[in-house]
Amino acid sequence: MNPAEVYILNKPEPFKTMLLHLQILVESTVKNVELKYKWNIPVYYVGKKPICYFNASLKKGFVDVAFWTSADLSKFKDQLITENRKVVKSLRYYSFKEIDEKVLIELLQLVSKSPEQGFYTK
Repeated sequence: MNPAEVYILNKPEPFKTMLLHLQILVESTVKNVELKYKWNIPVYYVGKKPICYFNASLKKGFVDVAFWTSADLSKFKDQLITENRKVVKSLRYYSFKEIDEKVLIELLQLVSKSPEQGFYTK
């Protein structure tokens, strides 16, 4: 089994349910996406470029779907959290009910359109 899948399946509830749902959304939205395990977290790639990753913070009680991209994400500035990070922006969920599928799918479509741009430009 892929270590990224083990990461997801080994999380306690409600994190596991949220992560499984997010996994389904990513994999059904983005063509040719591949789930890898990097930096001890699940990371999705299109080709050689990472498009997003999952981070479950048990201590703080949330799941992040994080994006580090040069794509223009300004349309989603009210939903994305930067938390003093210069490159990474994330959608943060404290419960399954908070997951806004429409926003996540729109973001995934945007960041996966041009993966060859890389994930950071100045």
